[in-house]
Amino acid sequence: MNPAEIAREAFRRLATRRIAPTPSAYREIYNEIAGISEPADSPAVPAAVLAASAPTESGAENVLTQFASKMSESTGELGDFGRRFQRALKARDWDSYARTLAQLAEKQVKKGGIELPPLPDGEQTRTLRELLSRTLGFAVATLLTGTPALVEEAESLGAAIKLAHTEEALNEAALRLKQLCYQIELKSGDTAEQQELLLRLFKLLLDNVSQLLDDDSWLRGQVDAVQNLIAGPLDQRALEDATRSLKEVIYKQSQLKHSLSDVKLTVKNMMMTFIDRLGQVAASTGDFHEKIGGYSEKISQAENISELNNVLDEVLRETRMVQNEALRARDKMVLARQEVQDAEQRIHTLEAKLQHMSELVREDQLTGSLNRRGLDDVFERETARSDRRGTPLCIAMLDLDDFKRLNDTYGHLAGDAALKHLVKIVKETLRSMDVIARFGGEEFLILLPETTVDAASSTMTRLQRELTRHFFLHDNEKVLITFSAGVALRLPNEDQAELVKRADRAMYQAKQTGKNRVVVAD
Repeated sequence: MNPAEIAREAFRRLATRRIAPTPSAYREIYNEIAGISEPADSPAVPAAVLAASAPTESGAENVLTQFASKMSESTGELGDFGRRFQRALKARDWDSYARTLAQLAEKQVKKGGIELPPLPDGEQTRTLRELLSRTLGFAVATLLTGTPALVEEAESLGAAIKLAHTEEALNEAALRLKQLCYQIELKSGDTAEQQELLLRLFKLLLDNVSQLLDDDSWLRGQVDAVQNLIAGPLDQRALEDATRSLKEVIYKQSQLKHSLSDVKLTVKNMMMTFIDRLGQVAASTGDFHEKIGGYSEKISQAENISELNNVLDEVLRETRMVQNEALRARDKMVLARQEVQDAEQRIHTLEAKLQHMSELVREDQLTGSLNRRGLDDVFERETARSDRRGTPLCIAMLDLDDFKRLNDTYGHLAGDAALKHLVKIVKETLRSMDVIARFGGEEFLILLPETTVDAASSTMTRLQRELTRHFFLHDNEKVLITFSAGVALRLPNEDQAELVKRADRAMYQAKQTGKNRVVVAD
């Protein structure tokens, strides 16, 4: 052991043995540790040797003084101990110094013992503490709405972290944060389970409503759109688009339905008028028969030709009146019938408009092409026709090249305009029987009925040339946009998912081999 280590051990033993740290006591303990024997009757030991092997009384006091001074420079409880040592040194009260040293040894520098000084609080530390405090107090607390206990704990922990300047405070905050995360995890699991149960309940309700809508096809379109939306992964943009589309459809349908109700009320009123007219005709005819009976009695009682002529004039007059009433009733009935027919035609027109409004939920709101639901309906219809007639059916999967770079360079509005430009060129170039649907993002699927795979590939190449010829203009700047395509011929009894998967692989192969190309699927 070197002298410094021996000196530290000497102080420790003085404290544990509760011996006053006088220079002589310190020197004795020091010699004991160093293994130096100094017999009382042996004055022959040179003073130089003793001075080299152990500190003198003045040297020991100097060490104690330096130790007290070093301790007093510390902060917190360590500084208090240092100042107590200095007071004992000043009074040369070695017993007090020994007691203080013993108390210091018993406390030890550890958690729960001596109060540690605050941790260094630099600019980055303060910033991180502030960010964590705000995250817990505002963001996390907001997300925990509905669980007041967790909200209160998050806010309290945020405030505690903001004021945590010691290692002990930070350790305590870390334990609380760990427990809070565990509680949030439990709550998230419960919330996800509740959402799943609500979706199942909503789906069951929609299924039951759908079974009751055999004749109400305009409402069925909206129900089917919501069913398809909740069947797949929930996407915020898809939810917003569907909500906006359904709001527009519901508003227009409410107007048409109100008009339809007015027309039906008109028909009801006309039928009531028609029945009233029939009643009047029947009443007039009954009166006529009664009068005819009276005239018969007058004829039988007539005694000359003059009386008979008078009776005959009355009969002819009554007959003409009945005839005129019948003609008026007939004309009104014919007019009522025409009005009923006109009203029925208006009803059919309004119902057709309602059906068209329902079809709007099958379209992509941005580009005007079909959406996934519309594509599924058309694919089912065309595959059934293809199987029935034995005609080929092809699809082409398109993806705009470098679409991300287009968005980054010109903005998302330009990207949306480019998608609409592509759909416009496709509709102008292809046949009316061909259908384009937005499959997702910048991907589109084109359905080509009664088309061989070679013809479908040639059609996509021709479409690429048309897109190159018709520049996309953004702020009067010509921007060249191209696409890569994969073409696939439907195999016998192949479902939509497998067919799309093959076309998608061919499209990615076109991307990897240089873009702006058409690849036929295996």
